[in-house]
Amino acid sequence: MLHLNDITLRLGARLLFDHATAALPEGGHIGFVGRNGAGKTTLFKLISGELGADDGTLSLPRHARLGRVEQEAPGGPGKLVDFVLEADRERASLLNEAETATDPHRIAEIQTRLVDIDAHSAPARAAAILSGLGFDADAQQRALSEFSGGWRMRVALAAVLFSAPDLLLLDEPTNYLDLEGTLWLVDYLQRYSGTILVISHDRDLLDAVADHILHLDQAKLTLWRGNYSGFERQRSEKQAIQLKLQKKQEDQRKHLQAFVDRFRAKATKAAQAQSRLKMLAKLQPVTAIIDGHILPFDLPSPQKQLSPPIVAMENTAAGYDGTPVLQRLSLTISNDDRIGLLGANGNGKSTFAKLIAGRLAALSGDIRRSSKLSVGFFAQHQVDDLDVNATPFQCVARLMPDAPESKIRSRCAQMGFPNIKADTKVELLSGGEKARLLMGLATFHAPHLLILDEPTNHLDIDSRAALIEALNGYQGAVILVSHDRYLLEACADRLWLVDSGTVKAFAGDMDDYKKHVLEKAGAESARKGSSNKSVGKSNEESAPVKQLARPAKSAVPLKKKISVAEEKMMRFQTLITKVDAALADPDAFIIDPAKASHLAKQRVELAKALVAAEEEWLELSSEMETG
Repeated sequence: MLHLNDITLRLGARLLFDHATAALPEGGHIGFVGRNGAGKTTLFKLISGELGADDGTLSLPRHARLGRVEQEAPGGPGKLVDFVLEADRERASLLNEAETATDPHRIAEIQTRLVDIDAHSAPARAAAILSGLGFDADAQQRALSEFSGGWRMRVALAAVLFSAPDLLLLDEPTNYLDLEGTLWLVDYLQRYSGTILVISHDRDLLDAVADHILHLDQAKLTLWRGNYSGFERQRSEKQAIQLKLQKKQEDQRKHLQAFVDRFRAKATKAAQAQSRLKMLAKLQPVTAIIDGHILPFDLPSPQKQLSPPIVAMENTAAGYDGTPVLQRLSLTISNDDRIGLLGANGNGKSTFAKLIAGRLAALSGDIRRSSKLSVGFFAQHQVDDLDVNATPFQCVARLMPDAPESKIRSRCAQMGFPNIKADTKVELLSGGEKARLLMGLATFHAPHLLILDEPTNHLDIDSRAALIEALNGYQGAVILVSHDRYLLEACADRLWLVDSGTVKAFAGDMDDYKKHVLEKAGAESARKGSSNKSVGKSNEESAPVKQLARPAKSAVPLKKKISVAEEKMMRFQTLITKVDAALADPDAFIIDPAKASHLAKQRVELAKALVAAEEEWLELSSEMETG
């Protein structure tokens, strides 16, 4: 499909491609990976003709259609669905011509071609793509200008997908999607029949979609067969082999050189010495595959754990200007919880995060936080709020007003800004470096609870792995909002779903949630399609569609609910055991009466929670036996 032959390109003093060669298979789904700044987006510009190579050639089959999301968000007064439909230029051109054509033969050709390209089902296909990316029927009829830049980029993505090009170029498509949109996109790309070249740092997407990996490293391109996990394994194996070969060759060099040094001056051995020198000259050095150093994330853990729960809500409501966004919140958070927050954009995840962090007051109900609770809050939009004229050193110095410069620089280095990097202005930092700085500032005082809203948007795969390692080593509670499924699966042990104006535990894992999202999207599409066909029909004929619109029950089987209830029972029982052990100390009420009294009250609350969990378990078990 695409052949890159001996491509060389410099941008200023940087050599991005040095005689790089690769051949992408037709119909292949290729994940394009490499470090931030290596030149991945530049290659897309080469392919689309925005840039020309200094040397080498690039070839595509004649008449191959290329599709790429534009860098700027579309705008204007046009409807979303119309913008998407116009992306199929052939269909739009034929429909326009059909309105004015008078030649019967031409009219027949136009109609035949419209049938061939399935033009009459285009509105339904466009609506299905927009729905999958988060736009309901009403939103699809609104003007582009009414939406923010991020949502308009989703529309641009929908238009490219609808046009179904032969070569689809996607540059970090999940950066402006939520988890639900990402799950839908992964499912769509898996079934895409054309060739895909996708730049992504989303490991789950690369594992699910890619059948080849194109790796850009040290200005060279290498195509590997398999998904990202296969690439990582193969590259690791090759790295081990290369290192062995390099050592073996180095030993051989030392042996030959020792012979030459020893016998070069002896006439009887001169010929053999010259022979060894020629052998040395012919030895081609083995280049070892060496990964660049990835700076770790430093997430300081709280010095002292608080008594659980650190946050407790009972029938709480939260919202703005007296209008509730979330209601009926009855949840608790313990000091070792790892919670993944699920739910489509606009359902209230940010509102819930602000409520937990104490940045938003409850409208009603009861919310209790530990008196000494400290919260670290990272939100992607805060990256844009950093002082662009400040340096990491100055940002850290504000939090250490009385500390000497040496200690401030040491803390900067811990955060990933050693030496001269600490004195680089924020405006000159990469997106990943800005995210790293914000993460360091958010966790600076070792919070008990860390709330992370899309922390991986600007991080490459290796940096994401470093963040996962840091989160798993962090000793506080964590609430994660992310479209990165791999991050959620690696770090979250509980899933909460924000939906229908409330937040509840999701009984299942990420596979169950993916099924839930796709079933819901499929049911919605089926409902729309059926309602379009059933205009004027009886309610009886429409009944099956209403049944399809309720996938939630099948997506959350009773076994999963029972399992979650059992986990609750075990958790509460463990906490009660810990409290009982503390109260068993005969001196507990003498040494610290206030603490002992608090523990006693906590013991009563935990006992109530255990009883409620047991009743839930019994009810579910009975339902399963009778059902």
